[in-house]
Formats: sequence, structure tokens, C-alpha cells
Amino acid sequence: MREKTGLRAAIYARYSTDLQSAASITDQIRICRRVAEERGWQVVEVFADEAISGATHLRPQFQAMQQAAMAGRFDVVVAEALDRLSRDQEHIAGLHKRMRFLGVEMFTKAEGAISEMHIGLGGTMSALFLRNLAEKTHRGLEGRVKAGKSAGGISYGYQLDRQPLPDGTFTTGDRIIDEAQAAIVRRIFTEYDQGKSARSIAIGLNKDGIAPPRSGGKGSGTWSFSTISGNWKRGTGILNNDLYRGLLVWNRQRYVKDPDTGKRQARMNPEAEWIAEEVPHLRIIDDALWSRVKQRQGAIRDDILTERANTPDAPKIERGHRPRYLLSGLLTCGCCGAGYIMISNARYGCSAARNRGTCANKKTIARKDVETRVLNGLHTRLMHPELIREYIATWQQEMQKERQESLAARGEQERRLAKVAKEINAVVTAITEGMFHPSMKAKMDTLEAERAELEAKLAALPDPEPVAIHPGLSETYTRKVADLAAALNDPEARPEAADHLRGLIESVTLTPDPDAPNGHLIELRGELGAILSLCGGGLGTNANARRGTAGVRQVTMVAGVGFEPTTFRL
Repeated sequence: MREKTGLRAAIYARYSTDLQSAASITDQIRICRRVAEERGWQVVEVFADEAISGATHLRPQFQAMQQAAMAGRFDVVVAEALDRLSRDQEHIAGLHKRMRFLGVEMFTKAEGAISEMHIGLGGTMSALFLRNLAEKTHRGLEGRVKAGKSAGGISYGYQLDRQPLPDGTFTTGDRIIDEAQAAIVRRIFTEYDQGKSARSIAIGLNKDGIAPPRSGGKGSGTWSFSTISGNWKRGTGILNNDLYRGLLVWNRQRYVKDPDTGKRQARMNPEAEWIAEEVPHLRIIDDALWSRVKQRQGAIRDDILTERANTPDAPKIERGHRPRYLLSGLLTCGCCGAGYIMISNARYGCSAARNRGTCANKKTIARKDVETRVLNGLHTRLMHPELIREYIATWQQEMQKERQESLAARGEQERRLAKVAKEINAVVTAITEGMFHPSMKAKMDTLEAERAELEAKLAALPDPEPVAIHPGLSETYTRKVADLAAALNDPEARPEAADHLRGLIESVTLTPDPDAPNGHLIELRGELGAILSLCGGGLGTNANARRGTAGVRQVTMVAGVGFEPTTFRL
């Protein structure tokens, strides 16, 4: 890259974890400012992510920097080193490709002007660094486990035991039994052995006001049956924690990062890779009780597997990524705010009442009744013509208000720019007439910098175009919802139609009422952005309202809060 002067520069800084000093950001910014100053670049923006790993691209300021680049707000991005921008090969290569397309140069204190060679070699070195770091961390944790110490996290029933050392520090990773919590663990195992279900045990614990795990001992939160039963394969849940029988098991699973979402997903390791160490001083449950509980769990598991084998349409694990029913996950209890879940093969009920015993709402409702009433509400009431007229009037008022604010901001910037241009002309005139003074150079540099800044701000301001909602939106919406509802009867089209219909719904609240149909009042709240998108972009002709800065088609809710369709009682 042939270095140019007069470029607008954006600084990016980052440090990885809370264990590092926040002063690192200040140091990086200072170094980058010096780099820009040496090359005659004007720093116009600074982006900084604190305590976020460079292995993920889902960093708020990293994303904001790219959005600013797309908006043309700077010409070069400056960082202390390439690994501050990213440690992931795919992400750093994508960033370089995107910046080149936008005409934005990349420069670091450590590597200088960034080229394809730096991206290839630097990305590889960063990936190797992360791999080596992970292996060293894993090796260190394995050593702690073999010494009977905690590899991270304290199970319910235990507390840290920190003893002073001769050098003034304290021991780490040692645990002792918390007798109060251990008594609860013994209660859970004993009640389960006596025939109680995990759900009944959880309800009993909540009634007695016993604080659940990770509640900080303040009584917040509630016990759930899943906290007790957990997952027997992964060793989660009170009933599956081998530590209670004096066996420390580690490395059951590993975590891999989804390249699309950046979220970690757990994967089981082969049993041969598990690390198991005897820790008899941490035993809470005797072998006989442990064995009886495992035997009962196994019998229940066999019954469930047998029932599923004899029921072809039973839910399968591989279907878990798609909601099984039309309204799964969208229903909430009007009494406590918990979710309504399937409590039988045909009826919904409050999950808090069912699983925790913390809600008095014992009413249930048939799944088909809920779906029928919600579909009817979507079709006939959510976008009623009278409401559409009210939306249009309110929308236009808000758009006019925003347009006036935008014009006012633009007018202020333009007036200031005209004043700066006038002052520059005055200085130039004075110089041409022979009245030059050394102080004029500093004055001129200041004015030129201010002019560049004002021009950049004006360029970033959106054009104040009018936005309108098409008056035929209601009819279009009604027709398309009817088509989607009809598609639910087509086995091939049903999954896609269900996804579209679910996207129209923000929430469905069910409140028990003996006088209401099916014993429930149902409140339906729609998602206006999805409704406008379904109708083919009801936002008039404003291109900025239909296109994002990255060129992805979307509906931007410019007016913000207050434009969700009204909640309807069905």
C-alpha cells in the first residue's frame, strides 16, 4: 500500500479477558493515534471491545466498525496488531476482503500495511496460538482433576476450601462438603428412591422455600424437575452427579463453536477419554442408595424408549431443531409469565405450575383450540382495516416528525459548513493580498480539519425521504394469511407455512377465565415488522427503509416503539 496523507482513520482496539487490564485499550489507542499522526491521518472514530475474545466476530464494536466502513465514514482502519482485529482465519480474511471492496485500507503498528500475505500467515499463526492455548489449558485442568481438585465450577452440596500458604497466597481448587446443601441432596435421593418423581420433588422443595443451585443462597429462582433429573448421558442434574458418590468424573464432553452463530455447542467425548478420580472425602450419598436410584432411572428410561418404539409419531430427538407444534414456545401464562407447554399429547398447561409448583394456574387448554383461535385472530382481527387507518395516520405523523428532525440536523451542519468555508476564503484572501502570518497556517489546518469532519457528518446523515404505508396493506395481509393457513393442510408446505405464521406472532398470553371460551382469555400480539415483510414491503418507495447498509433486504422499523399491532383478546 502506498501511504497517503489526509486519510480519515478509524482505530480499533481489543483485549481478551477480564483477567487482563482495561488499561490495555488506552495503551492501544495511544499507539494507534501516534501511527496516524506520523502518517498525516485524521482519527475520526475509535472502536474498542473490552474482555472479548478475538476468536469470535460477534463483537459489538467490531461489527459497528464494519457498519461505519460500509457507510463510508473512514478510509483506513488502524490497530496495534492484526490479532487485535481477529484471531480467526475465516473472519480476518473476510474482513480484509470486505475492506478492500469498500476501498478501506488496513494498517497496524506491528505489521504495517496489511496485504494478502499478512492475512494468510497472520491468520494461520493466530489459529495455531488458539489451538495451543486450548491444549495447554486442557492439560492443566487434567492435572488439577487428577489431584482431586475442581477444574472449574462448584457443584451444589460443596463449597470452596481456601487455606493460607506460607507465601501469603491461598490454595485453589479444593472443596469441602456444605452440610446444609448436602442435606438437600440426601433428601432428593431419598425421596426419589421412595418413588417420588423429579417433578414432585421440585415442587416440594419450592414449597419449603429452599434455594436452588446458582441462586446465590438468597432464595431467588426455583427448582425445576430438569435441575434434579438432568441428562444421564452428560452427567448433569442432581441425580446424575458422580461426585455425590465420591467419584470425580471430568472430560465427559467438549465444546465446539458454531461457525455461523459463534455459540458453543456441547459434544460428548468417547468414554475412554473420560478422567475419573476417587475422592472419598467428598462423598454425600452411599453406594446402596446411589445404586437404587440408578436402577429406578434405568427402568423409567426403558419404559420411555419402549413407548416411543410403539408410537411412530412420538417426538424424535432429530426433530428438536424445529418446533413440533404451530405455537410451541410462543405461549405464556397470564398469571406468572412462565411458558405454556404440552403437558399431555393434546393439551397445554403452565410450566411453572406443572414443573415447579410456583404458580396456582392449574387450568389446561386443548392445543387445537388454541391454534384455531390464534389463526382466526391472525386472519380477521390483527390487521383490521380500521386499525390500519390508525397505523397509517400515526406512522405518517412519526415519519414527518423524524423528517423534520433530520432536516434540522442537516441544516445546522450545513450552516456551520458554510461558515467554515467563509472563514477559509477569508484566510486565503488575506494571504493573496500579502497579509500572511505564520499563525494563519495553524488556523487554516484547523478550519480544513473541521470542514472535512462536517462534510463526513453530512454524508453520513440519511436522506429525509417521506415514508408511507400502502393503503391496501390490510387486504394483502388477509389474503396471504389465508393462503398460509390453507398451506398447513399440505404435508410438504406445512413446515414453511408454519414458520411464516410463527414469524407474525410476537406473543400469545393465556389467562384462566371461567367465562371465556375453553376457560381461557387469549391475548395475541403481532410483530409489525414481519407483517410488513409478509405483505411484500408495505413501506412505500423509500429504498433506505427496504435495504440495510449491507445490501440485505429487510424492513427497518424507523419509528421505533409504539408501532406494534395492538394486543387482541380472542
